[in-house]
Amino acid sequence: MGILEKIAEIEREMSRTQKNKATEYHLGLLKGKLARLRAELIEVKSSGPKGEGFDVKRSGDARVALIGFPSVGKSTLLSTITDTEAAVSNIDFTTLQATPGRWEYNGAVIQLLDLPGIIEGAAQGIGRGKQVVSTARTADVILMMLDATKSHLQRPLLEKELEAVAIRLNKKRPNIYLKIKTGGGISYTATCKQSVLTEKFVYNLLHQYRIFNAEILVREDVTIDDFIDVVVGNRIYLPCLYVYNKIDAITIEEVDRIAREDHTIVVSVEQDLNMEMLKQKVWEYLSFLRVYTKRHSEYPDFSEGLILRQGATVEDA
Repeated sequence: MGILEKIAEIEREMSRTQKNKATEYHLGLLKGKLARLRAELIEVKSSGPKGEGFDVKRSGDARVALIGFPSVGKSTLLSTITDTEAAVSNIDFTTLQATPGRWEYNGAVIQLLDLPGIIEGAAQGIGRGKQVVSTARTADVILMMLDATKSHLQRPLLEKELEAVAIRLNKKRPNIYLKIKTGGGISYTATCKQSVLTEKFVYNLLHQYRIFNAEILVREDVTIDDFIDVVVGNRIYLPCLYVYNKIDAITIEEVDRIAREDHTIVVSVEQDLNMEMLKQKVWEYLSFLRVYTKRHSEYPDFSEGLILRQGATVEDA
């Protein structure tokens, strides 16, 4: 039985199991097995031909990846913000390779990466989707392009695909210390009361991953999924901005409802509606700072500043 078949079997068992307090422990162990198999799936090298354009050289101060279903306006956005002439059409799958564009804003050079449209099941390789969502792991920010005229299910479906390749959107890394040792057994300590995580689950999950000697310190109330993420260790935590395009085709009431959702901005790329706000939001999500230097006994030079990320040190500068 292959990895995909094992994943499907566990997902079927999870869907058949009722979610309640009594089954919480069993579901947690199933999630642990599922996470391990998905991690193996990411690491397995494809035997097929390499996807053209997916190994784009990183350039500039940051990389922003455009993710979305076909024909939602990703290529139009790339052509509008950058000097890159991307192929634009109403036909699905016009973009067949990763197309980079250079975007200069507030003194920073940002690489905008237009990835081919993905479909449901992309994380398992359908429609070259595995290459697309894996490339998204190299970004600093995800711009998830959504069609405001289509079903609201677009968003959770895309989130599910990114979740399957270990990308966590708009989440912070769990405050859990895990150190694997060569002896001494498992030492578990929680500095605060845990709502769902138990010592029994910690021991059994670690044994499932063949970890028999480790030190675990949990510094906040975490979920079972949080602990699994720390144990697997391949998670990428990325900020994501949900960009609903084509708002000129829906009612003002719908625009208002969508705009109130978390991490969301509404635009019309073709009509140039709210595009400046989109650029400002991307800048904020990149956590950029402009730092100006000065020589001793001279005025600061405000003509050109250093672009740094929040939390950078003097050594980084």
